[in-house]
Amino acid sequence: MSSLVAYEDSESEDDSPEQTEEGAKDSFQTGLLEENEEGSVCNSSEVTPNPHSFTPVHGSSLLVYHGDASERNSSSIQPKSCFDSDRKHCIDKRDVQEKHPQDTAALLSFPVNQGKMSSLQTVPHMPQIRSDGFKPAKRHQTHTPGVRPYIPKRQRLATSVEAANPESQADQVQGNQTRESQILSDVSARVKPYLPHKPGAAGIPRRLLMNLGGHQGPVNTVQWCPVPRISHLLLSASMDKTYKVWDAAESGRCLRVYSCHSGAVRDACWTPCGRHLLTGSFDNTAVITDVETGQPVVKLDNQFKVMCVVLHPSNPEVFLCGGYSSVVKAWDSRCRKVVNVYKAGIQQTLDILFLRGGVDFITSSDCVSRDSADRTLIAWDFQTTARLSNQIYHERFTCPSLALHPLEESFVAQTNGDYMAVFSSQQPYRMNKRRRYEGHKVEGYAVQCEFSLDGAILASGSSTGSAHFYDYHNARMLHTLPAHSQPCLRVAQHPVLPATAATCDWAGEIKVWH
Repeated sequence: MSSLVAYEDSESEDDSPEQTEEGAKDSFQTGLLEENEEGSVCNSSEVTPNPHSFTPVHGSSLLVYHGDASERNSSSIQPKSCFDSDRKHCIDKRDVQEKHPQDTAALLSFPVNQGKMSSLQTVPHMPQIRSDGFKPAKRHQTHTPGVRPYIPKRQRLATSVEAANPESQADQVQGNQTRESQILSDVSARVKPYLPHKPGAAGIPRRLLMNLGGHQGPVNTVQWCPVPRISHLLLSASMDKTYKVWDAAESGRCLRVYSCHSGAVRDACWTPCGRHLLTGSFDNTAVITDVETGQPVVKLDNQFKVMCVVLHPSNPEVFLCGGYSSVVKAWDSRCRKVVNVYKAGIQQTLDILFLRGGVDFITSSDCVSRDSADRTLIAWDFQTTARLSNQIYHERFTCPSLALHPLEESFVAQTNGDYMAVFSSQQPYRMNKRRRYEGHKVEGYAVQCEFSLDGAILASGSSTGSAHFYDYHNARMLHTLPAHSQPCLRVAQHPVLPATAATCDWAGEIKVWH
């Protein structure tokens, strides 16, 4: 089957080979002359549109030109040299079409309307060339309903990668959120004016500043960040297995929730740098957590329920853990090993307090005897693990919490006798029997006590829900704040802002007072 393009006045394929060749030659001459008149080039890869349409001849691969005879007769004659070169070019293209019949068949498969091919709009990929030789700019393609638009390969690959890896998107979103919420880089506008000045005398809060609700269980402790620049951050630990960091100076919103424990979080404290948190839990573990990322840096198994954790004052990489055990363990977070073990014949340790310099420390236990408090308060040598004294407190009350005076050589112990007792921090650790801080109730709750930064005010919670403030030097009650309806477990006084304190209760509420 021939793939030549013939016109109507050419001979049919049924003629002899000589006649067919001559007719084809004439048709090529006429077609090329007309094409040259129109300013186009014979190219099989590009069909040149003109005002006349094409129609396929049945049973033949030829394309018959339905032109006007007057147009052909009026065409000018080209020189033979130009015709020969153009003819050779078209014959080469014919050979290519014969070698690739699919292309020719595809060209003949255009839709036909009433025996003629449809107009140029049916074949949008054919560029239109006007009679003056000008090729117009490509039109903006409009998408027909039901027809998919073309999508570049790069965009398709990117979409497929995102669909195959949804976790990467989640990680990216989480990373963006982490970058946007830099907890330690923010400085509160309320704290900033007080930073250049030395903290003055502590005051007593009188009114409610904000209410922080979010814990689903009792809040065991609250503590302000010790770094003055970010002292607006408040740490809270709860029995709902979480501990949180709040912006408790301005917005009152929870900045981050930490869920590194599978049990109730009994105690928590800041590291001196303010970048990590140390927590102890009923899941037998002590965890050091990164404040920014919320990921545990160190997680240690104590093999007993942890009731209290405390950092060494001169070596923050070392800390003590006590709880439902007869021993207290000293851990080194760098090597993650127990460096010291302090053994005593007790059932559990309620609280631990390092004395000045960290040379010795005091532990409080639930062990009481019939006529005196045997091993209720025990003094230990940190380095040698030797027991220095176990006859410090001689009354039959347990001491749920301890607090060290920031300036003087003394400490106080909260007792279940509904008062706080004062002891010397120097050996033989004698109790001051002439000074007691009374007026609040303990009644078996882990009510904690705390000094102000200048040591002038001693604050304590109460099982009645009130917060009590005492003058340390004369043991006189200065103010009683009706803070909660449930037992108030701790009153934490702000290290920078004057007359500012945070309280927590057994119902899970946290309040900030000013």
